[in-house]
Amino acid sequence: MVGRLTFFRGEPGLATEPIFAWRLRPARTRIGRTDDNDVVLPDDAVSRSHCVVDVTEDGVTLIDRSSNGTFVNGTRERRATLANGDVVRIGPFHARVELTAAEEQAPTEEAQPEARHEELVDAGQGLAVAEASLRVVEGPGKGKRFKLRGSRITVGGEGSRVVLPDPTLVTDHVRVRLSGGRSMVEPGRGAAFLGEQRIRDVTPVFPGEEVRIGETLFRLDWDARVDQPEAERFGEMVGTSALARSAFGLLRRMAAHHAPVLLIGESGTGKELAARGLHDASPRAGIRFVAVNCGAITPTLFESELFGHEKGAFTGAADRRDGAFQRADGGTLFLDEVGELPDEAQAKLLRALETGEVRRVGGAEPTFPDVRIVAATNRRLHEAAREGKFRSDLYFRLAVLAVRLPALRERPEDIPAIATTIAQKLHPQIRVTAEAMHALQQYAWPGNARELRNVLTRAFVLYGPLIEPAHLVFSPLDAETPPPAGRNTIEEAEREVVMDALRRAADNRTVAARLLGIPRSSLLYKLKRWGME
Repeated sequence: MVGRLTFFRGEPGLATEPIFAWRLRPARTRIGRTDDNDVVLPDDAVSRSHCVVDVTEDGVTLIDRSSNGTFVNGTRERRATLANGDVVRIGPFHARVELTAAEEQAPTEEAQPEARHEELVDAGQGLAVAEASLRVVEGPGKGKRFKLRGSRITVGGEGSRVVLPDPTLVTDHVRVRLSGGRSMVEPGRGAAFLGEQRIRDVTPVFPGEEVRIGETLFRLDWDARVDQPEAERFGEMVGTSALARSAFGLLRRMAAHHAPVLLIGESGTGKELAARGLHDASPRAGIRFVAVNCGAITPTLFESELFGHEKGAFTGAADRRDGAFQRADGGTLFLDEVGELPDEAQAKLLRALETGEVRRVGGAEPTFPDVRIVAATNRRLHEAAREGKFRSDLYFRLAVLAVRLPALRERPEDIPAIATTIAQKLHPQIRVTAEAMHALQQYAWPGNARELRNVLTRAFVLYGPLIEPAHLVFSPLDAETPPPAGRNTIEEAEREVVMDALRRAADNRTVAARLLGIPRSSLLYKLKRWGME
């Protein structure tokens, strides 16, 4: 379920123009007077934290947190399920509820085809990409190298996808399959041998192994190179600064893959927007995007929320229910605030990620949903893993690919583009003067883009569509803004955790990779980058 809240000023039923609309997503929307809310309503009759709107698979729930009261269709409610057409009154404002099916939500990115011909190994310093290639080691064309693109490539004589200069080969002599850094060979229209054994079925080919077809002997290699992809937008996020272009470029390249992604950034930097963009730009775009706020789940209900439950599994379990994993089958599961998970929940999530097996609470039969995990945190999860406050094996399994979303104060040159985008979404007539835009660029923005949106909303609601410097009211948040978690800090912490895993594995790198929950190729690349191969 998705939709929007359209806000008006004045009593319901009066003919007033809407002020702005807030798009509802499968997440929690906080509404109140201060800038740490998602929606700010500037009036003394609105509490600092007035109410929240929870959007889940089961429906849309409003929870009142104020002393002044929240009214649904004229009745004061502490907790209410919202329906299409309901009117919610908050102080001197009211909002009309408009709900639609989740499938009707417009995508924020164009979907890309799956990139099976490459493996993303690391994102520590640029994006380390391992690409598949075929190298002729003996016979006609010795020394030639052919890049392999696609998930299933025919190799042989004329008419094949990869044509080798060997007259003894026929069209589609053999087929090569690529998936997630692995190479496999399957029989084609000619004979193929791995060592002395003829290939009669799909057969894995490991590094160093050679395949013979006709008079040709070839190897399948995965060669790593570092890419520095850039983009000036991703999903609903925009920016032309070096930090923004780098983050958006990484996200766009990662979208074509299935590896887990960890989004790291302060509150308000757009982690949910990045997760949605990763889904919309991925081969999974036509299937469901399911968001779970890990910080809002009580420990006793964690298993049920993620894995589902059977009827009668516990008090209140009146029916069989799918969890987030089952609902996201074939699509993307977004785990927001994953750093807030308690120890027991971390262990259960890790087991599901390791085995792919999900079992409902009270159920006996396992299911194996196919999901891509995108997790997000505003905590220094790398430091928590190093200090033993968060499971290091779960951290590395979530952070196979990690992207840090920069804070707004790190890229003031992006503020005009972001402010203009936000203003256009609030109301097409809003115009921010050059002097006001300069004032926006001078502020530190502890609440990042969320706070920027709220400052513009307040100015528009109180003073109208022309926003001058005097209309900007900044409300510094109580919490101190943490320093940015730079790449070097993350790498230093990761390096200590990797070293500990190698010690526990007696320097066996295959075992160490298994302990860390990452592909062996990723571990080897990290060690190479640190000069420890």
